[in-house]
Amino acid sequence: MNRLVLTISMIALCAICALAQPAERLYHLSVYPVSGKWNYPAGEKVKFNVVLTRCNVPEGDMELSYDISEDMMKPHVTGKVKLKNGMGTIDAGTMKTPGFLRCRVYMKKGKQDYQGMGTVGFFPERLQPVTLQPADFKEFWNKAIADARKWDLEPMMTLMPERCTPKVNVYHVSWANNDWGSRMYGILTVPVAPGKYPAILKLPGAGVRGYNGDFTHCEKGFIILEVGIHGIPVNLPAQVYHNLYNGPLKRYHSFNMEDKDRFYYKRVITGCVRAIDFIEQLPDYNGCLATFGGSQGGGLSIIMAGIDPRVKGLVSYYPAMSDMTGYTANRAGGWPHTLKDKKFHTKEVLSTIPYFDVSSFAREVKVPGFYTFGYNDMVCPPTSTYSVFNVIDAPKDMEIAETTEHYAYAENSAAAWNWVMDFLRGCSADK
Repeated sequence: MNRLVLTISMIALCAICALAQPAERLYHLSVYPVSGKWNYPAGEKVKFNVVLTRCNVPEGDMELSYDISEDMMKPHVTGKVKLKNGMGTIDAGTMKTPGFLRCRVYMKKGKQDYQGMGTVGFFPERLQPVTLQPADFKEFWNKAIADARKWDLEPMMTLMPERCTPKVNVYHVSWANNDWGSRMYGILTVPVAPGKYPAILKLPGAGVRGYNGDFTHCEKGFIILEVGIHGIPVNLPAQVYHNLYNGPLKRYHSFNMEDKDRFYYKRVITGCVRAIDFIEQLPDYNGCLATFGGSQGGGLSIIMAGIDPRVKGLVSYYPAMSDMTGYTANRAGGWPHTLKDKKFHTKEVLSTIPYFDVSSFAREVKVPGFYTFGYNDMVCPPTSTYSVFNVIDAPKDMEIAETTEHYAYAENSAAAWNWVMDFLRGCSADK
């Protein structure tokens, strides 16, 4: 019983950490448009209100620094704003092309630094990716998947009795990927009650870590495979992942990015396709599958929906790897922002990236999806994510929480899970 309580507590803690919402602080700087509108036509002037509160009460007559920039670009305006009774206004100007305009305000109180941020869009629905899909994009991935499938799947499942509950069986699983000895690993949760169930492929955010399995949603009648992308078991001590992330897997996202056949994400993507192969051979699977993820996982969720027709629907939070070449056109590019440094603007890198950019896969998505993100995100900036959403020619449910950075409010997360569960309950394997 103590072990079960500990396991459940760890899962709850991981769920809280996954939201990554900022901690409440004594002082808070709010920055928001005076008009109350978050989107504007090109050329319309924008002003931001600045409100400083202490324990939610506006206070302070002081002068604060601010800067104005286009999404992820260097500030083109800097200045000071005077607050009276904790309130002030900043004239931020405008934009003449589709994109996002950001105002950041800074305060130092004692030894503590505070920042407030507001971002507005200018015709964001007109943004298009800088990244172009290669002419042989489909041929490249068809061959990559066919080559991976030359290796027998060799599925392995190890029951983890210490993690099982009366309603959920938990397994550490693995399957062959795209080369001799290359495997992918994950945690599989399956309802104990006999029956056929839809499946959710949970794709991970960036980093190197272990996984516990998704008990909460599995109990509601779903097979859930939570995968790791690095080809190592996902049930090891935390210190192992810490050492790998700060050692041989540091900056893995840019390994071999000058060669499309050796770029790190090639084996990641084929391994995720083979994860669906693994799900397909489960006797409890009913043939309906959706992908689900945020950041790196949000990008992979769209990638899988674009590359694998077995995916019936998807959920994507602020997808990474979106329009990564945006920086070559002097606008925001997607995580991991390697191309922010012009030394990587080489022929080899720029010819590799489009085969792996989420925008290339998004053009192939034909299934319904749920998307959520915020305008203040400086990890997966809205210029990059909106560019991807705009090329998806399929039903899109979008929940935009303009003030969020690289996290989701609990309401957005609940909406995402409700969407995918309702979708899969109404899904038919034949469609």
